This record gives sequence, structure tokens and C-alpha cells, in this order.
Amino acid sequence: MTAIETIGLQKTYGRGHKALAAVKPTSLIVPWGQVLGLLGPNGAGKTTIIKMISGLITPTAGTVRVGGYDVAQQRAQAVRQIGAVLEGSRNVYWPLSAWENLMYFGQLKGLRATEIRPRAERLLSELGLWQRRHETVRSFSRGMQQKVAVSAALITDPRILLLDEPTIGLDMEAARTFKDWIKHLARDERKTILLTTHQLEGAQELSDRVAVIKEGEIIADLPTAELLDRHAENRFEIRVSGSVDGTVLPPGARIEPDGDQTRVLLPDTDDRDVYSVLEGLRAAGAGLVSVSQARPSLEEVFIRLIHADSGGRAVA
Repeated sequence: MTAIETIGLQKTYGRGHKALAAVKPTSLIVPWGQVLGLLGPNGAGKTTIIKMISGLITPTAGTVRVGGYDVAQQRAQAVRQIGAVLEGSRNVYWPLSAWENLMYFGQLKGLRATEIRPRAERLLSELGLWQRRHETVRSFSRGMQQKVAVSAALITDPRILLLDEPTIGLDMEAARTFKDWIKHLARDERKTILLTTHQLEGAQELSDRVAVIKEGEIIADLPTAELLDRHAENRFEIRVSGSVDGTVLPPGARIEPDGDQTRVLLPDTDDRDVYSVLEGLRAAGAGLVSVSQARPSLEEVFIRLIHADSGGRAVA
């Protein structure tokens, strides 16, 4: 049994020649304890998939199972496994205080007040909101509102979290705090997390696996490290100590200081160029530290996939 499983999941709006396929037949498996980054441009179908998993949208075709429960046939049991923070800022009630929101959502999901209070205190304390628990959510900053939304999603201690653009609209400090919290939930509390985000650096840091969706269709689904390795191509990183002055480098190469070492980055380089650069560095008196095939960033891989034609070739 897996945490989340979709089989042939599809959503089409309209009929006939006016039909719009928001999500084409899609199959995803998310094991327990895994963080899956579901990435794609605006309108690719990410939010639609999350809403179908959470039972908010009825699929046109296909099956969704959450914790082994069929969302269509066993909706109550399935959604009980889930805590969700959906895109936008209306995940909680603004006229209520942070404390009142957690009490409300806890009772809505079947908890007794005696169960909710200690959980609410722990969540608000860990997220730095305890001193302001009785203030209305509408008076909070965007980042604080997101923290209340996460607390509301976690109040029942669900095993699965659906986070749709959780850092959108947050400043750099709030986004960093939020990212650290997601890491804590995944690594320390072993939550299963399905995450959509346009912050690809954060997705690379957090995700055990990445699925890329384009025009309603999954075009890549691999463990993060394997996805990056597959797109490494002929990119090399040479680390040296000492001077690199006078070394002749091929076009596109970069030199970056890194503490008491220097990184020489060689894009799209064949073996002859690598050996030539190594000989030039030796002649310049640089001490060789390491030579490795350099991975691209997730952002580079994402852009390459999204701007590739159906045959996998990059297009302008």
C-alpha cells in the first residue's frame, strides 16, 4: 500500500471540439515518507491534480487512492489521511484568531477540544505564533497567515500533506522559515508530502523525487538525484588550489573562487578539452584537488524539459 496512487487520472472541461484536457491520463505513485515535487508552468495541471487527490474535484476518468482508500468510493476515510494547504490565502478564516481557527478545524475533523488544545499549543509555539494566538488572522502578515494554514492542516496529525505553492507571496525570510518547517515535517515526522512550487531551488533541496508536468501530461518522474544525473551531459568541475592565472580555457568556461580553492566549470566539454585544461592548470602551478562531472541545477533541467519538443529535443 502506498500513500498516494493515481491510475489514469484525467480531467477534461467541456465537450466536443471545445473540450479542454486540463489533466491527461496520469499515473503517480507516492510511497509513504516521500517528498514528491510536482513541478510545471502555470496552467500545467498541478493544482487540478492536487484537488482531485483531495476530493475537491471529481476526475473525468481514472482512480485516486489515498492511504489505500479510493477517494471516489471511500472519500471520508481517504480525506481523513490528508492535510492540505491550497494555493491562495483562503485556507483559514480571517475574522477568527489563530487559536479559534485551529479549534474550529480540529472539531470539524472530529477531534475533541481536549485533543485539540495541546496540539494547537505545540504547533503555534513551534511556528512562533503562540504570543499572537488570540489576534485575528486578517491582522497577520502573509507569512503568518501561511503558518496558521499549515497549523490547521496539521491539527489532526495527518500522515499526508498536500502543499500547493506554500511559499507564494512570502518574503525571503518567511519562505526560508517555511522551507525549514517542511524539511522538519518530512525528515523528523516522516510525513508524506506532495509539493508544488515555482521555487525550484527549494524543490531541489526538499524533494526526494520530482515529477514534471507540461500541458496536463507528466513528462518526467524520477528521483531528484537521478533526474539531475541524466542531464549532466559533458559538464565538468575541476577544483584546484593555487593560481589559475594564464590558463587558457575553452569558450563558456567559468572560474569561481571557493574559499581557499578555485572551481573551474567547463560546460559541454569533451575529454580532450578537459585534459588540455588540466595540463594548462598544471603548467600554471595550480594543485589539482578534484575532477568531477558537474550536475545542472533543477531549474536548468526543468527549463530544458519544458522547452523541449515531443521528441525530447530542446527548442528555442
